[in-house]
Amino acid sequence: MYTQLSPDGPLKLYEFIAMVTLVMIVLSQLPSFHSLRHINLGSLLLSLGYTSLVVGACINAGFSSSAPKKEYSLDPSKSTRLFDAFTSISILAAIFGNGILPEIQATLAPPATGKMFKGLLMCYTVIFFTFYSAAVSGYWAFGNKSSSNILKSLIPDEGPALAPTWVLGVAVIFVLFQLFAIGLVYSQVAYEIMEKKSADVNQGMFSKRNLIPRILLRTVYMIFCGFVAAMLPFFGDINGVVGAIGFIPLDFILPMLLYNMSFKPSRKSVVYWINISIMVAFTGAGLLGTFSSIRKLVLDASKFKLFSSDVVD
Repeated sequence: MYTQLSPDGPLKLYEFIAMVTLVMIVLSQLPSFHSLRHINLGSLLLSLGYTSLVVGACINAGFSSSAPKKEYSLDPSKSTRLFDAFTSISILAAIFGNGILPEIQATLAPPATGKMFKGLLMCYTVIFFTFYSAAVSGYWAFGNKSSSNILKSLIPDEGPALAPTWVLGVAVIFVLFQLFAIGLVYSQVAYEIMEKKSADVNQGMFSKRNLIPRILLRTVYMIFCGFVAAMLPFFGDINGVVGAIGFIPLDFILPMLLYNMSFKPSRKSVVYWINISIMVAFTGAGLLGTFSSIRKLVLDASKFKLFSSDVVD
């Protein structure tokens, strides 16, 4: 928004990231996952609102006379197509890995199975309607040149914006608030790990003994995250790496392994070999996804400088 309103303005991307980091430092002092419940509800509404705006904007852009020429062909190189496919699988794993958080949260209180099922059903329903509608409409409107951040396609570097200014402005604001919520939710895991060692469970959550270490640790953690984000402005590539290294093992390998270890089905049973087959298939997919995602990250590394104002997709 800033570069559109003030193309020659002095502020850089890393300065905006620093501003966001300061806000996140303040919000990160919310003491527990339970204290984020209203923020989570707001996050859901923001996701639905953002998706509606983006899908409408993409449909409008697709029918616009100033829209770029659509090209749906794949890369002519077979190896590049193969690497892109596994990078995409890794990104999908990262997207659907969002279901891990409500699953973990559900297992903390009985009855775990019912709560887990409801949480995952809600999560995957939202993911399907938000991610897929934006992805399909964006690909339809811009073809294989669509950006992993579809707003960049709607606001091209050259030529007029392909959506009304107010739509783009509201969408960007929705994204900003949504990212605050996402950052808070995903940081809870790191906070839990840090505070298991730093907190004294015999004293109150807001006692001086627990409050001061919590403020210091969370502030340092957020500063570190902000510094890395400002230094390495990647987006789609990071999603692929996180999906391949983190979510594929967590979602598709570890559950099958734990099931076989816990319930010990017979080695002659269908369930046992289905689990083994899934583990083997997704181990291969994870390894190839990791290689292809890191390969793309390395290739894209030549396109940017540290603390650049251009996000690499």
